[in-house]
Amino acid sequence: MKPLMLLAVLVIAGCTTVPPTNVHQPMTARPAPRFEASAGNGAIYQAGTGRPLFEDRRARYVGDTITVNITESTTASAKSNNKVDKSNNQKASVTALSGLPGKGLLGLDLGATSSTAFSGKGEAANNNVFTGNITVTVIDVMPNGNLLVSGEKQLAIGNEQEFVRISGVINPSFVDAFNTIASSKVADARIEYKSAGQISEGQIMGWMARFFLNVLPF
Repeated sequence: MKPLMLLAVLVIAGCTTVPPTNVHQPMTARPAPRFEASAGNGAIYQAGTGRPLFEDRRARYVGDTITVNITESTTASAKSNNKVDKSNNQKASVTALSGLPGKGLLGLDLGATSSTAFSGKGEAANNNVFTGNITVTVIDVMPNGNLLVSGEKQLAIGNEQEFVRISGVINPSFVDAFNTIASSKVADARIEYKSAGQISEGQIMGWMARFFLNVLPF
């Protein structure tokens, strides 16, 4: 039994796991028939397969596809500089004690000086660029006509798998005549670029290392 268990562990460890996703599900949808199929009546035009003469090809139904041009570029920076100075100087002296005991305190001088200084600086910068094209599927049509789209693209390069995913809400009026739209016009956009394989696994800390990192007090 022990060799079989060891073999099972090795097989599981060698399998590439699909990275989790936060995009809207499902990532594809089968289109529903828009017209009831009817028996052929011998005419050239058939109601079950016809399409209006002046209807464009823009996506508007579940199962239609839209190409999203991903042109995401974000740049953010923040700087802070704090400086606080505080100083105190106190002085007291005893000049006379007429009629009171403690003549030895005459001429006694007391002085105290304190100083506090604080200086802090902080700087943060972030720059992300993501470009590409992906075709998504309409998975739902909202009551106001907006389209909920979702899609995934998988690329296998050697032993590494790349996953490009995107989902969001599209206003059909923003879709151009070529059935494309920029990612900046996708509402509630969720764009992901993840990988699975030996390279990505090499960048992840092992579960035992993470355990000791959480429990060790130093």
